[in-house]
Amino acid sequence: MVTHVAEWKHGEVKELVDFITKNKVIGIVEIGRIPAPQMQKMRKNFREIGYIRSARNTLISKALDEAEKKIKGISSLKKSISGQSAIITTDTNPFKLFAKIKATKTMAPAKGGETAKSDIEIKAGDTPFKPGPIVGELQKVGIPAAIQEGKVVIKSDKLIVRAGEKIPADVALMLTRLEIFPIEIRMTLNGVFEDGNIYQSDVLDIDLDEFLGKIRQASNNSLNLAIETGWANKTTIKPLIMKAYLNSFNLAIKCNITNKETVKFLLLKAQASMLALKNKTT
Repeated sequence: MVTHVAEWKHGEVKELVDFITKNKVIGIVEIGRIPAPQMQKMRKNFREIGYIRSARNTLISKALDEAEKKIKGISSLKKSISGQSAIITTDTNPFKLFAKIKATKTMAPAKGGETAKSDIEIKAGDTPFKPGPIVGELQKVGIPAAIQEGKVVIKSDKLIVRAGEKIPADVALMLTRLEIFPIEIRMTLNGVFEDGNIYQSDVLDIDLDEFLGKIRQASNNSLNLAIETGWANKTTIKPLIMKAYLNSFNLAIKCNITNKETVKFLLLKAQASMLALKNKTT
């Protein structure tokens, strides 16, 4: 039996291959459960460094196999396909790409049934509601509401859903009415290809500022060690010459060796000694 493959699929695979092979860095992101408005905003924000293209996972997998003919090793990126996937292409290095995608997160209202990733707490204070049935509705979902001075207020902080628990539908509705949006929405970068290497998210998820700070500290420590041990190279030669000059200068001053470099300082040294002696004799 011959399986007929729709012509549009062949065309899309070809377009995906072209999309994949035109940039140095290619990533696979998971975009499932991201509402269309948020996804559109994420695409727009991402355009400053690259492009996003979504497709069926089977077509992405086929495109990666085809791209292997031009870019060796890129088919290994198929292992990063999970959920509803999309391809990202960019010239940005994988670590900056991960940080950029991580920063795309936005908060959305709960619909009910989602798992809370962190504690959801209602803070004490005024609400935007006018006195009425809303007080009973708030109390029904466990929020300590009351009417004070003609306003609906929450009397005390209340942990309404713990991390790891499902958000009930009635609680989700009330959270939305309180303008509390507990659902984090963002793309998830599952894997990135660059120069024959595949980087997974656990490798890419680092604090860049902290990492660069450690590199700078290591560089400073190695430079100081090289200068201390007198190891001469193109980086240390100038500081070593300066160190040698200062050491010789200080030695010359200490030993009262007179030359054009030390004469002014030796005169000042002699004057200071004279004044000190004068003060002792008066």
